[in-house]
Amino acid sequence: MPAILIYTAHRCGYCVMAKRLLDSKKAVYTEINVDEQAGMREEMMQKTRRRTVPQIYIGDLHVGGFDDLNALNQAGKLDTLLAQN
Repeated sequence: MPAILIYTAHRCGYCVMAKRLLDSKKAVYTEINVDEQAGMREEMMQKTRRRTVPQIYIGDLHVGGFDDLNALNQAGKLDTLLAQN
């Protein structure tokens, strides 16, 4: 399974839904809460070119937010991504 990185924030319903979806797939991920470290949101914005959370990476692929992750799942492509090494 590729490394998974998810940027989250406190009080973010979409972050909770993204983590639940990944948990349902038994995916192991690293969570970075942008509210807990000064400068982390800015780092995320430079890396992803987006301001909103969650922002999800599967391996080197920037998936995007929860809607993007869920769309991959609905299309049957998420399991394939998670199975790659």
